[in-house]
Amino acid sequence: MPGPTDIKRGTVISEKDDLWVVLSYTRSSSGRGGGFVRVRMKSLSTGKVIENTYKSGETLKFADVMNKKMQYIFQEGSQYNFMDGMTFEQVSIDEAIVGDCAKYLKEGIDATVVMHESNPIAVDIPIKIEYVVAQTEPASKGDTVSGNVQKDAIMENGLKVRVPIFINQGDTIKVNTEEGVYLERVNK
Repeated sequence: MPGPTDIKRGTVISEKDDLWVVLSYTRSSSGRGGGFVRVRMKSLSTGKVIENTYKSGETLKFADVMNKKMQYIFQEGSQYNFMDGMTFEQVSIDEAIVGDCAKYLKEGIDATVVMHESNPIAVDIPIKIEYVVAQTEPASKGDTVSGNVQKDAIMENGLKVRVPIFINQGDTIKVNTEEGVYLERVNK
């Protein structure tokens, strides 16, 4: 039986006579007892967002969903358009469903679209995505006096990330999409 440790973004939990899609989660462990998972989830029927905590030993009922690998192609107003690379079928997903993933989307990125009864209910993106730095200030002498100096950078899709001082415009970097932080420079 599935439990809290099986929860991830896009998981659909059947609870309280409703279906709830997991928007975000954090796992924690308390010293003596078991761990727990704190979940932010949205009702599929009402759109209401709640937070819930599940203890590690609990049994949960997950709804039957289909994960479809799709490619993000473009945004049109509040709609984000994805395409199935095998069938070329396109699906338009409202920004309320795309949620926080929207700021990380860039053309051509692969995503998992979670479908329930052929309706998109969530979008899951990779935890690490590569971006090209479109704009950042150049480092100047004296900036590196203290070891961990960072500056703002804007990625090719408009995402803003704090990066180390040695990152320049045109560099390719990896960003952690769960925390929105710089991971590493990619040598190309």
